[in-house]
Amino acid sequence: MGKTGSTGKSAGKKKTSSKAKNPKPKKIPDDIYEAELFRLQTEFVKLQEWVKETRARVVVVFEGRDAAGKGGTIKRITEYLSPRVVRVAALPAPTDRERGQWYYQRYIAHLPAPGEITLFDRSWYNRAGVEKVMGFCTPQEHSLFLRQTPVFEQMILDDGILLRKYWFSVSDGEQLRRFRSRLGDPVRQWKLSPMDLESVYRWEDYSRAKDEMMVHTDTPNSPWYIVESDVKKHARLNMMSHLLSTIAYTDVEKPRVELPERPIDTGTYRRPSREISTYVPNHVAELMGDIET
Repeated sequence: MGKTGSTGKSAGKKKTSSKAKNPKPKKIPDDIYEAELFRLQTEFVKLQEWVKETRARVVVVFEGRDAAGKGGTIKRITEYLSPRVVRVAALPAPTDRERGQWYYQRYIAHLPAPGEITLFDRSWYNRAGVEKVMGFCTPQEHSLFLRQTPVFEQMILDDGILLRKYWFSVSDGEQLRRFRSRLGDPVRQWKLSPMDLESVYRWEDYSRAKDEMMVHTDTPNSPWYIVESDVKKHARLNMMSHLLSTIAYTDVEKPRVELPERPIDTGTYRRPSREISTYVPNHVAELMGDIET
């Protein structure tokens, strides 16, 4: 007992070895990241075609802290997919009418039809997070949500919809760093709102709310998958790879398409004069002119 507890020097050594066990992960090289990202995106195209062919229905819930990387991952997933098949549901604050509805009602309207995938960029779990912490719902409404959600999700599963839920976990220091980087970025300033700043000041409140949510809604039939997202590129690849691994999709045979060697010209079409149409100004030519001078 004396050996474990005694000097400040020993304690210092112990602390150092503890840090060594959890080093900051080495970032994936850009070339490997890009190659693997494209491979996974190719697999998502195959998944899309399988969903269309089999008329499957897939729902993926993206939740987590503000600035945890949910939106960036969704963008990489959907980059080469058809918006007619893969839809992103990012609902605004509810209207007065929607506030009077059954809580899940407005989310149900976005569930996929046969042959579709819906990606929820935040979802009904708003009630377990921001609504709970910021007082936008009553304690009774929050308690009811925790009781009803496992039942609601079981109904979704029983109807044959494939449901996957991902929680993007980011540390407080990394979240603050990302917020600061948005302050001076003209194309990302819109991502920073007073509500985002509340997530910094109320970090522990959000942590407690998340822990309580997990206790009630991390069920065997509808589990939560945690995505460590302090390194965005790692989070994207890890989440995308895992999602694909949970669905038993297969290659779908595509119809052969044959193209002629050149456009068919019958000689009977005459293009109208350019003067009768309004064309977009050649902005690029102006830029090139500036470069040349």
